Amino acid sequence: MSLVAGVDSSTQSCKVLVVDTESGEVVRHGTAPHPDGTEVDPEAWWRALQQAVAEAGGLDDVTALSVAGQQHGLVALDEDGRVVRDALLWNDTRSAAAAAELVDELGAATWAQATGSVPVASFTVTKLRWLAEHEPENARKVAAVALPHDWLTWRLRSSLGGTRALDDLTTDRSEASGTGYFDPVADEYRRDLLGRALGRDDVVLPRVLGPTEAVDGPLLLGPGAGDNAGAALGLGLQPGDVMLSVGTSGVVAAVSKTPTHDATGLVAGFADATGHHLPLAATLNGSRVLDSAARLLGVDHDGLDALALAAGAGAGGLVYTPYLEGERTPNLPDATGTLAQMTLSNLTRENLARAAVEGLLTLLAGALGAIQAQGVEAREVTLVGGGARSRALRELAPELLGVPVHTPPFAEYVALGAARQAADLL
Repeated sequence: MSLVAGVDSSTQSCKVLVVDTESGEVVRHGTAPHPDGTEVDPEAWWRALQQAVAEAGGLDDVTALSVAGQQHGLVALDEDGRVVRDALLWNDTRSAAAAAELVDELGAATWAQATGSVPVASFTVTKLRWLAEHEPENARKVAAVALPHDWLTWRLRSSLGGTRALDDLTTDRSEASGTGYFDPVADEYRRDLLGRALGRDDVVLPRVLGPTEAVDGPLLLGPGAGDNAGAALGLGLQPGDVMLSVGTSGVVAAVSKTPTHDATGLVAGFADATGHHLPLAATLNGSRVLDSAARLLGVDHDGLDALALAAGAGAGGLVYTPYLEGERTPNLPDATGTLAQMTLSNLTRENLARAAVEGLLTLLAGALGAIQAQGVEAREVTLVGGGARSRALRELAPELLGVPVHTPPFAEYVALGAARQAADLL
């Protein structure tokens, strides 16, 4: 039996799965929490990985490992490989003004053509601009820029006998494509964009490995992936397949043979972990739309499903637009939700529940439509995430999304994708 390990180093926790390459069965697993907050000392990720590995029975019998992790962010290293300041995570929005500055300077169309995406606060390039403007002394110390999974792979490699040389940093296309200074079509860094953000372009950037390119050592280490690319790999998605993840937010990502360049900024033109592309659109509002409706109606989620499915299609004309936290797709950050077309006859608990489910699906359909508008094929949607547990969401999704919908069993698909990548190294 040959064993590999897949790691999901997410915002909240580190998960490790040890997988039998012949059967695909998860034979051991471990998990450890990450600290809260939008900036974190990367050593916390290393401690969590060690704890999760120990809980998973160690790596002595594992032949290959790959790390998938939270995208974007900024891990800045000095010339000795030390962390310059706590890592800024993808959800740290202090660089929103820097993102707007960068877009204004070159124009959204130029950014989209160069990198596939229009920068937003989560992207590394905006955090570098923020660092240069607000912490110039730290910015001067930066000798290398890595992302969370890059740093963790590098740290793991050094623990296995490798060096802490900055030139040993590695990454993959999916992670590099979320920096804001990588061209996923030419597969090369855009150092001119890096220099525009940081004020200089002489820093070390991780070497971009191919999908099955390993870092040699006592344990083969894979190139890793961003979390959405890892999940798509774990689900086995092919071009034409779409992943719809309904969690706190909604994420629609399609595996595509062709890149996208959306100057509206609704669709990010990321790369996937296999050599294809992964255009992605996200909504701010996700499963909490259902959570709030259940609280309002005084029921649990099963009760909300029962009420929604007891109502007719269209909720008797009741229309709920759940912009409860503003919205990203469409880009309406200051918007609020509305409940419209209420009458004495249609304002029932059943119709309100149905309108909440239909409203959420309408948001997600808009994100899917934005991707399709870029010429991306959407043959089938795979529905995952905590929201996929909703029976009403599952049953109503095919009609409102306009494509067949498949809901696989719950699993740790990001870590499974990393394990699949590790197995491909053998």
